[in-house]
Amino acid sequence: MNDRERIRQELTATPRVVDAIVDAVHEQVPAYAALDDRRLPEVRAIAGWALDRLLHLWATDGVLEPADLRRFRGIAAARAADGRPVQAVLRAYRVAATVIADEIALCTPRPTAEDAFALTRMLLTALDTLAEEMAGTYAAANEDLTGDRDRALRLLLDDLIAGRHASIGALTGRANRLGVHLPDPYCLLVAEPAGPAGPTEPAESVEPAESVEPVEPGQPGQPGQPARPSAPLSPDGADAGPAVPGELADELLAALTGHGGAGPSDVTALATVRGSRLVLLLPAGVEGAVPAALCERALRGCAISGESLERIAVAHRLAADALDTAPAHAHHPARLLTDGDAQVLALLAGRPATTPDQIARLVLGPLLHPGRRHFLDALTAYLDTGSANAAARRLGLHPQSLRYRLRRIGDLTGRDPRDPWQRLTLDIARTIGH
Repeated sequence: MNDRERIRQELTATPRVVDAIVDAVHEQVPAYAALDDRRLPEVRAIAGWALDRLLHLWATDGVLEPADLRRFRGIAAARAADGRPVQAVLRAYRVAATVIADEIALCTPRPTAEDAFALTRMLLTALDTLAEEMAGTYAAANEDLTGDRDRALRLLLDDLIAGRHASIGALTGRANRLGVHLPDPYCLLVAEPAGPAGPTEPAESVEPAESVEPVEPGQPGQPGQPARPSAPLSPDGADAGPAVPGELADELLAALTGHGGAGPSDVTALATVRGSRLVLLLPAGVEGAVPAALCERALRGCAISGESLERIAVAHRLAADALDTAPAHAHHPARLLTDGDAQVLALLAGRPATTPDQIARLVLGPLLHPGRRHFLDALTAYLDTGSANAAARRLGLHPQSLRYRLRRIGDLTGRDPRDPWQRLTLDIARTIGH
């Protein structure tokens, strides 16, 4: 075994060198410093593969093979899709090469001058080759993504809900290249075919009763290869039902925006399909029109509007989980599951996604204002006693005054205390809010 092979085996036998590469890239390349914990495993996998291949080339006096070049092209295409600048990607490889050279220099015994010259030649040659391959593929992938506008916009939303963007800057850059302005604030709607067990008519407007009532294709699984499944598994937010046609997503988008994608102030709404679910990124404020549009198409859904633009993946996961776990009576043609419902469902499932105070604010909203304390007191009495008459007696009010306050609670919160599901969410919110 020659010294180069010995060093190769020594450096690839421990994760320490890969950790050093990832830490250096994360620290020295701004586009990588913004990556969260969901993206770092991919960077680590690519770093491990690159370390093994480069050391093998050094130990054998080899050159990059066609399979290596295909892998680098696949990585470049993935970076074009997620908006990470190619300059940052190439800089990351230069930083990695520096770390590898430093680690080799620390080995005992130290490499000979001949081995050091061979290492320098190999690294310079490899960096030059991969820069040419990756830059060309990156440019071609960008052109492909922007050439077919409809497809490019669908892929943009696919990447947003999968969390594939490194930073808000990368997202903005990609949107600019496509010539679009994403809605911010936004409403992320996840919709699916309504189940047969759900209610079929809107709730009647009656007095309260007295009783209680989410380029170059690579091979899936390889580091750096973009995965775009047509029907994701449930963990990715798509249920296991039959796929819905993309035309239905486009039709719903047009119905909600009025002109097929451009919302207020010329922002661009987006639509895609995930298995048997439609996903729409809409301008905030359209939620009021959603229930009727869904009902006309025999759909039900959940809309999330409380997350920031860089957390669209979180919003999608929250909405998809809500549709997965909501009981049948939580759905109704006249209403839509929202942030409050989704957060309550996450809490009930043992996976709280926010604080109790935030859940209370989402569900109770205006009732928490000091000037509306009397409405919160009326709600508490009604939930505790189970009837308007008993609640009125507790508060020393006429029953009609109590019923008026319950109607106002429904107007202010969008939640009818008479409805079993809405009553449960209100009860949970006021309980944990205290």
